[in-house]
Amino acid sequence: MKRKNKVLIIIPAYNEEENIIKTCNNIFEYNKKNKSNYDIVVINDGSKDRTEDLLNENNINHIKLIQNLGIGGAVQTGYKYARDYDYDIAIQFDGDGQHDVNYIKNIIDPIINGKANLVIGSRFKEKNASNFQSSKARRLGIGMISWTIKFKTGQKIYDTTSGFRACDRKVIAFFASDYPTEYPEPISTVESITNKFKVVEVPVNMHERQGGKSSITSWKNAYYMFNVIISILLVEKKVK
Repeated sequence: MKRKNKVLIIIPAYNEEENIIKTCNNIFEYNKKNKSNYDIVVINDGSKDRTEDLLNENNINHIKLIQNLGIGGAVQTGYKYARDYDYDIAIQFDGDGQHDVNYIKNIIDPIINGKANLVIGSRFKEKNASNFQSSKARRLGIGMISWTIKFKTGQKIYDTTSGFRACDRKVIAFFASDYPTEYPEPISTVESITNKFKVVEVPVNMHERQGGKSSITSWKNAYYMFNVIISILLVEKKVK
């Protein structure tokens, strides 16, 4: 018998040997403490460190990609897994320790209550929602992307680059069939709104990266900003 609200946590990981086991254990401990039964699948995105060894040693459910596909390709792999294994809700959850498992309930509640198809965990939806809000330069960039999304769709999205998100079965199928490889968070949000899915934000707390190195570096910022804005403006409704 299929359990009600079968939930999968998708954890993309690239060279996360310093963080991945702690991230997974936090979810397992949360399940035990709260009598929840969230499943996880780690997408090992062609890591070159000991990420794969650690996942195997700890018997953690995962998919090993033979080459690095980037965050978009890794996350889409997770959505395909969620679709193929008949999950009701899929959650994106970073492997670097930034996302707080205690807020999972908050981001799935609007889906369970039929108020949203896609829910974004936001640091900026409410003032002081999160202790960690990134650098001033990145917040400025997020603000520019937010303005562009509002211009394009008419909907204000505050935390445009948040990778802490949940979606229902309709969006799982949508993302499994086609997910952006470039600038995946803002572009997939715009595509969801453009294709008439109900997108909402809920306030969450986030933490600084616990270890390792982010793939986003300061020299990419100007290039990133220009291209993501152009990409948002070029999004069109997909023919189903």
